[in-house]
Amino acid sequence: QVQLVESGGGLVQAGGSLRLSCAASGSIFRINAMGWYRQAPGKQRELVAVITSGGTTNYADSVKGRFTISRDNAKNTVYLQMSSLKPEDTAVYYCNANIATIKAPLNNYWGQGTQVTVSS
Repeated sequence: QVQLVESGGGLVQAGGSLRLSCAASGSIFRINAMGWYRQAPGKQRELVAVITSGGTTNYADSVKGRFTISRDNAKNTVYLQMSSLKPEDTAVYYCNANIATIKAPLNNYWGQGTQVTVSS
């Protein structure tokens, strides 16, 4: 059983910053890519940023230069540092990870989501 637990969401004014965290727990054997997605009301879920186990990163064009994804492999945790936030960044942010457990091969797991609201 694998769990992804997110934290760090909240309400912030435009131009402000927030840091999201997502910790994976369970009978984890290996974690490949970890990432963050977001879903705004009435819109489809979209990729925000992803980081491989080796540290290679990729970002949505809309967040490049403002958001930074990182991970601590020893803690099975991925972070999303969000700066210069805009009202259009308002969404539920979901953590995603590709994880192999002791009993199961690589599978895709999602966190429960954390709300980020940016006021203008």
